[in-house]
Amino acid sequence: MRAQVTALACTLPADSSQPLSRWSASELVARVIAQKIVPRISAATIRLWLRAERIKPWQYHCWQKSTDPRFLEKATVVLGLYEQAAKLAQRGEIVVCADEKTCMQALAFTDGVCAPTLGRPMRVGHRYRRRGILNLFAALLVHRGQTMACCEERKRFVEFQDFLRMIFGSLWCRGIRVLHLILDNGPTHAPKQIESWIAAQRLAFAVKIHWLPINASWLDQVEILFSPLQRKALRPSHFADREQLRQRVLGYLEQRNRHAQPIRWTYTKADLRQDWGQHLRACA
Repeated sequence: MRAQVTALACTLPADSSQPLSRWSASELVARVIAQKIVPRISAATIRLWLRAERIKPWQYHCWQKSTDPRFLEKATVVLGLYEQAAKLAQRGEIVVCADEKTCMQALAFTDGVCAPTLGRPMRVGHRYRRRGILNLFAALLVHRGQTMACCEERKRFVEFQDFLRMIFGSLWCRGIRVLHLILDNGPTHAPKQIESWIAAQRLAFAVKIHWLPINASWLDQVEILFSPLQRKALRPSHFADREQLRQRVLGYLEQRNRHAQPIRWTYTKADLRQDWGQHLRACA
């Protein structure tokens, strides 16, 4: 009986013609009794059995499979740069990841925001007025963990060019020989134009662009910054106008830079080769 209950928990409810997206313990109780697997059982018993098997059908995680035929090749290069970032910096080569956090909204809550008090959390009014949006252009200096950022009202290649000029003219690039720039293939980065545009800048150092695989944003270290930014600085999104939103975002990143540390990136080229080998064997 336990094996049959566990097997049912490892199916989708739609396989049993149930109008559910995922199983809960109580829904499993009703189903195993309807299928006459057991005459009676409690939800606590089912949870106990599934906990022993480390099965949680009531939870789900999103995942995305890269469709890039050169995924292994591109990912290996990027992971190699992460592993060697500190050594490359000693030779005058820096590794920088750049990307955008788009459509940050400045919402002004009409009833305001009330600070927490004894026994009561922060309160946020339900009604709000839209005060515009901003797009964050951010770059991460991998071997130091420092960030550089600017906020723009629009997100085009023109704005990205201005951001790159900011990077090229910064202390990051003073005295270096090579800038390894890691980017995704988004339209803002203009993959067909950017290399010729950079060549026309006549920089004192070389810029090598390393494109991330398609649908593999998890390989971009700068993306790791966006989650704490959202949690700590942008929620709740109560801003009088875009300028206040800009100051909050840039102020948060400036404060982070005072205690910047390299991101503890543990996924290596060896891990990638192992996972890729398992993927190929599974597809064989």
